[in-house]
Amino acid sequence: MNRLLPRPRTVESRPGSFALPPGSAVAGPAALADAVRLAVPVPDLRPGGPDAAVRVEEDVLLGPEAYELEIEDDGVRIRAGDRAGAFYAAQTLRQLLPVDAYRAAALPGVSWAVPHGRVADAPAFSWRGAHLDVARNFLPKREVLRLVDLLAVHKLNRLHLHLADDQGWRVESPAYPLLHEVGSHRPRTIVSHYGEEPAFDEVPHGGYYTLADVAEIAAYARARAVTVVPEIDVPGHASAILAAYPELGVRPGERHRVLDRWGISPAILSPLPAAVDFLTTVFGEIAGAVGDVPYFHIGGDECVLDDWAASPEISAYRAELGLETVGDLHAWFLRRLADALAERGSRAVVWDEAFVSGRLRQDTIVMPWRGPQVGRRAAAAGHDVVATPVFPLYFDYAEAASPEEPAGLGDAVTVADVAAFAPAPQDWTAGERARVIGAQFQLWSERIPDGRTLDYRAWPRGCAAAEVVWTGGPAGEDFGPRLKDHLARLDAFGVEYRPLDGPRPWQRGGGWRRHRPGAVVVGDVMRHLDELTHAADSTRPSM
Repeated sequence: MNRLLPRPRTVESRPGSFALPPGSAVAGPAALADAVRLAVPVPDLRPGGPDAAVRVEEDVLLGPEAYELEIEDDGVRIRAGDRAGAFYAAQTLRQLLPVDAYRAAALPGVSWAVPHGRVADAPAFSWRGAHLDVARNFLPKREVLRLVDLLAVHKLNRLHLHLADDQGWRVESPAYPLLHEVGSHRPRTIVSHYGEEPAFDEVPHGGYYTLADVAEIAAYARARAVTVVPEIDVPGHASAILAAYPELGVRPGERHRVLDRWGISPAILSPLPAAVDFLTTVFGEIAGAVGDVPYFHIGGDECVLDDWAASPEISAYRAELGLETVGDLHAWFLRRLADALAERGSRAVVWDEAFVSGRLRQDTIVMPWRGPQVGRRAAAAGHDVVATPVFPLYFDYAEAASPEEPAGLGDAVTVADVAAFAPAPQDWTAGERARVIGAQFQLWSERIPDGRTLDYRAWPRGCAAAEVVWTGGPAGEDFGPRLKDHLARLDAFGVEYRPLDGPRPWQRGGGWRRHRPGAVVVGDVMRHLDELTHAADSTRPSM
């Protein structure tokens, strides 16, 4: 019982074990019993009666996502605060089984037994997530569903899907079909490194999810206690939108294209009513497909506001609204979208530039990617905060300053860095700490072209993030040995993670995919980003 990850609050080991062969029965309220069977697909557990080997019951006094798991000679007993608690109890049960429980089918000759003991557990944070950018490099639906499975294995409960950016729009829109017909693809992609003469692969890239795909992803995630948080990042990062509908931009007659390079474009949506109406309609389409949408991310980051300032029409509109600066207009625009989401029952989520601009609804959730200090300011202002700092939660950074690594944005973010992270730092006040509702790691996809690379970037750093955000972090000294044991489960699952001692030969970078150590040092980046959060034009791109 000492091999569990993330580490439970209470673990009691006892002598003996209980056999749980394929075909063993699960009994209890249908929703909870189904959650147990879904979490432990191998060995094959079946619905059963009161004498079932696994019995589950609901105890709301335990609280959301909490559970107690007890294993004795007479079977497995689960008490759960809700369906998610039953699901997580079963994930713990799965870890107590042989590692072959992580395969797609039961292997012959395996002794399916679990050790006697008791586990009592509940998460420290309600938001335990991963951000997946499918805009820069599109990932097929199968990769998204597989990531949901892996989040569930690690008791992570938020999938933040970054669905639109300069490099692509990734969701069907019946109301505005050119979004997916034009904005979802580009003719080529840059392959040169930062500071080099631009070079391109000349290979078309694209893809999008139908609304039925979105509904499927959300339902699949919901069954596994994962909430999908869609993001349409506005008003900047708008090249793909404007390639489809240039009239939503600022300069009449200007043509746009889906960006074929990385970085930020000055392309920006107009703040005038037509753009607000457009976004309200598109948000409604996405929310309607997702179903229950408690959170909707609207971005607000890295906006070049020069075109707004230069436009007589927009300047007149700003004056009509009684706003003094384009920064105030940026804040007003995002507040208007948040109000529209609130009317649908969704809370807006923003990157920290939107907080610095001001005027947020009090229920808006802030993601301080530029560091803990701006996060502390948002918490002190009464906003719920989800910690998302570049260091150590941007997994597009390489895991070592080595040319053997595949190309990363910079270096380095290691497993140890993630394991040492505290989402709610001890030097914050009690009130500020209480505003931290969780954390998530970010998988920006400029250098994630496929599912194999996604595995490499996400794991095992994602294991460390799961440990920190479930327990409250940082991880203890026993994390390293438990992680090494846990890697055997990932092997059985088929995860092509980065080994702790470095990449396998076929995982190493080569050619333009070889990492350039020292080109971007994450410590320097963090100092620069913190400075930007105090600047008058804080919305400007950081790099």
